[in-house]
Amino acid sequence: MPADVTISTAPDLIRAKEVHSRAMVIDAHADIEISGRESPYVGDDGRSKVAPDKMEAGDVDVVVMAIASGPLPRDESGYQAARRRADLKRNAVDELIADASNNLVLSHSAEEVRVAKAAGKRSIILGFQNTQIVGTNIRGLDSFYETGCRVFALTHIGHNDCADSSRPNFIAATGKHEATEEHGGLSDLGRDAVRRINRLGGLLDVCQLSKNATLQALAISSAPVIASHSNVRALCDVSRNLSDEEIDRIGDNGGVIHVTPFRGYLYDTTDHELVDAIRMARLAANLPETYLYPFELYWEIKDPAEQLAFTDAISDLLGPGEMTSLVDHIDYLVNRIGVDHVGIGTDFNHGGGMKAFDEASDALNVTLALLQRGYCEADTDKIWGQNFLRALTAAQSDAS
Repeated sequence: MPADVTISTAPDLIRAKEVHSRAMVIDAHADIEISGRESPYVGDDGRSKVAPDKMEAGDVDVVVMAIASGPLPRDESGYQAARRRADLKRNAVDELIADASNNLVLSHSAEEVRVAKAAGKRSIILGFQNTQIVGTNIRGLDSFYETGCRVFALTHIGHNDCADSSRPNFIAATGKHEATEEHGGLSDLGRDAVRRINRLGGLLDVCQLSKNATLQALAISSAPVIASHSNVRALCDVSRNLSDEEIDRIGDNGGVIHVTPFRGYLYDTTDHELVDAIRMARLAANLPETYLYPFELYWEIKDPAEQLAFTDAISDLLGPGEMTSLVDHIDYLVNRIGVDHVGIGTDFNHGGGMKAFDEASDALNVTLALLQRGYCEADTDKIWGQNFLRALTAAQSDAS
């Protein structure tokens, strides 16, 4: 076991395995790998970190796979390109499910997830990320719901027509980031999108939204929301993490915040020596010293060797990541808003991963760490998946 997951006796390990096998283990957010395409985010074996055999090895019951697009021009050509990306990812999921040897089903509800688990099958739930995929036609969300999407996030990197992002995009032509806000949170179109997602019975995901957009979405939503892969800003002060105000409001809303094992959202931002070293590494790579998280803008380094050198330098500075840090964020949320409002979402295949929890096969280590931290079996089950299913059921019950 990794150094920060300590098993003192064989009975401890046996109990952890029993608790883990009985739990509803749900990863609330992972990205979709497309077969035959190179990716810097896959596992050491060159394959998806949530490949079916890795889900089985880690006894992971469900992965929410996000049909996502990064920022593209906000015009018809950009919308069409985003939709093509979305279609490729949906097709990749369809291929996974069509292969009977993968033992996967596409689930649309908590009940279908439970039926699948009872039958010894694992589930994929489809997510949707970035309304750029539907352009300015919010009714385009309907077709994604009808074909299986159940979790809906409005933004990715960069502001779009619906909302401001917590990570304004870098505009290469100007050499600057977008303004911190474009809409002051949600646009009128974004407000309509929140209402439309509620009416469809979709589960709104506030990940990647700016603080104002998150608070406005919470004020509008008639159903619980989730943050599918976000950590605590009070512990790691990066723009993608949630402020205490957002955390409190999500708790009041009945929602769930899913912590993520991404070192760039877990590192100690009060360590001034580390922060300064990150700043110097960025300057050495000709990137702005101000940043929204340590790896920000690595994609703007066009030379592959230089890009790899930069990401390796940042990775070395952050270190392998400790399970204790992940559980610290869980503890913070539990102490602040209660265990009913906490979950886990890995962001695997798009940067997520750390020592002890770098792919789905490592999921038992999280259960070990939770039990060692004093969580009981019932609460571990809530954190792993029951809280997510409760929020999904509430969202679907709210549909009109």
